[in-house]
Formats: sequence, C-alpha cells, structure tokens
Amino acid sequence: MEQIPLEFGAFLAPWHKVDTDTNLAIQQDLELVEAMDRLGFSEFWMGEHHSGGVEIVADPLIFLAAAAQRTSRIKLGTGVLSLPYHNPFLLADRLVLLDHISRGRLMFGAGPGQLVDDSRSIGIDPLENRRKMEQAFDVVQRLLAGETVTERTDWYDLDAAYLQIAPYSEIHSAVTATVSPTGPKLAGRYGAGLLSLAATDPAGAEMLKTHWGIVEEIAAENGKQVDRRNWRLTCPMHIAETEEQARKNARHGLLYLMNYLAHISPGMQQVDDVDVLIDGINSTGFGVIGTPEMAVAQIERMQEKSGGFGKLLVLHGEWANFENSLRSFQLIAEKVMPVFNGSRERRQRGYDQTITSDGAGAKATSAGQAEAQARFEAERAAARGASA
Repeated sequence: MEQIPLEFGAFLAPWHKVDTDTNLAIQQDLELVEAMDRLGFSEFWMGEHHSGGVEIVADPLIFLAAAAQRTSRIKLGTGVLSLPYHNPFLLADRLVLLDHISRGRLMFGAGPGQLVDDSRSIGIDPLENRRKMEQAFDVVQRLLAGETVTERTDWYDLDAAYLQIAPYSEIHSAVTATVSPTGPKLAGRYGAGLLSLAATDPAGAEMLKTHWGIVEEIAAENGKQVDRRNWRLTCPMHIAETEEQARKNARHGLLYLMNYLAHISPGMQQVDDVDVLIDGINSTGFGVIGTPEMAVAQIERMQEKSGGFGKLLVLHGEWANFENSLRSFQLIAEKVMPVFNGSRERRQRGYDQTITSDGAGAKATSAGQAEAQARFEAERAAARGASA
C-alpha cells in the first residue's frame, strides 16, 4: 500500500431534515465551512439538487461564492454539478467567475445527477445522463484550456464558443465514481481527480482498486498523469468523546436521513430502529458513529482496501444537531487528522526524545542556573574588591 499523507475535508449534498428550517439549515452549512477553515480542513464540497426536500442547495456555485467570502484558505468544490442539466459553455464561464471570486480555491466536481425528479422536472431522460455528462465534461475541459469549441449535439449547440476571461488558476477537476466505470474512465482520460462517493458501501468498496486501476490505465493511454493524492474517498462520520454520546447525538437525524437515502441509493435498505442502524454502520465499515479512535481504525481499513488515497471526505448530513456536528469536526481535527497527516509522528519523536533523556533538559537548566549564580557572585566579589 502506498503511504500518502492524508488530507481531510467534507462532502455535503447537503442532507437536512424537512422539519429543519430551510434558511437556518443553509446558514448552518455556511457556518460549518467557516469552522472547517479555522480548524485546518483542506476541502469543502457542496452538491446540486432540485427535488426530494432533503438536499436543499440548488446551485453549489452560488453557495461556494458566499463561502469564499467567509473563508481564507480552504478549497471549495462543486460536489457535484450535474452536467446534463447545464449548457457546458455557460457552466464553464460560471466556473471561471467563481475561480476569480475565490482567488483560485475552486475545484470542479462533475457528475451525471442522481435524483430522478431533477431530470423529470426539466424533461430529460435520466438514462441519458451519463452520456451527456461525458460530452459536457469534455467541452468544459477544452474551454478551460483556452480552446474555441464548435459542436452540435442533440442537447446543445456551440458555435465558435470560447471563454472571454481566462481562469484565475488551473482549476482542479474531479469526477464521481460509485460502481460503474464512467467516473474512472473520465478521470483517466483527462488526468482529473476521482471522487469515490460509495467508498464504504460494500459494492463500492470492492470496486476501489479496480477503479483506480482503470484511472491509471486510461491515463497512460492518453498521455495524462494521475496521482493518488487526488483520489478522494467519502465516509459518513459523527464523532463524540464516547461512543455512547455519539449514538445519542445521532438520534437527531441519522435514521430519518438514511431512510431517505434508501429510496435513492442502490443497495441501501430502510431500517426501523436507530440502534440497529448504528450497529450496522459501525460493524460493516459503512461509517463511524463513535469515537476518534474508531474513526482512525475506519480510515486505516479504507487505506488498506483502496491501496492508498489522498483525501478523506467526511460524508456529512444533519445526523446530529448543529452544535454536536461542529464538535464532531473539532474532534476530527484534534484527534484524527494528526494521525494521518504526518504531524503527530514528528511531535511524538520530540516528545519521546525528551522523556527518555533521563532529565537531560532539567539537568542542563540546573547546571546553567548554578553557573550563572556562581558567575554573578564572582562578578560582585570582584566589583566590591575593586571599590575597596
């Protein structure tokens, strides 16, 4: 397994209970990205949805523009933009604007769209979404690279289209992967990052090494460079000081939201009891409702299963109330991130070197103090002798 220093972030649909006030939920998500910026998280991803009542951000670009004004260093990703819903030229132009607003912190995450009612509402066939995603992703990449694109398809026409404003930075792109090979294929073809959104689902977890193999194979065929450091795996997590407290916190919304997801995510099933749900989440490795130590063990299993990846994204929803959710991210920053980003090893070396030195520091300090006292007394004695 390739050992890679791990960065941490969050991936939000976002999922909120229907009885949580909409405006309050949106404001809390903005407060969350502010807190993550302060806590040292590397990335924050926000998704696009238009139906279902639970996933309430219609345009991640607008949300991330607001987040860019409230933060200073955390990178901001569209997690993800549903490409079949958008004209690729207009979308690329908006990406460039947000890249300037955020001063180069934008990441472009792309997907086909998941909610059937989203597609129905605008009159498109969801079975066509993956094909359209591939077409649009190609156009966006070409436009961001400065090309002029003329292309006619069954759902958009471009005539000598080009971006009048150059991007502020080289915009990092990433594509979603669950079980099908569409995402890995595109990541390899364009040298993009991979967003494994089903990394802890049993079916998705079994595909991890296969997916990265596809990325590397197709990248080599297309003369592109790919890096495991740009491979992101998601995992549902809620952390507290004790497992008992985490389970208590998760009674707020975990069962409600997971049962919602069972209606839209293949392989998930409804559960009637929250404790049964949490037992299943923890025992199968689907996620962690527990302690920092449990989170560390879960990430180590994910590293082994994948062969190594670069970024762990906490798959976050309104599992707990807002205050407990913030505390969860704080505990991840304090107790989990240092285990994987390399900082703890160096500090541990310094600590171990100090406590195994047989008090060398204290002895040296005492000796220095004694020498300074003796020197002072000698100086004063000499001064008194000179004045006598």
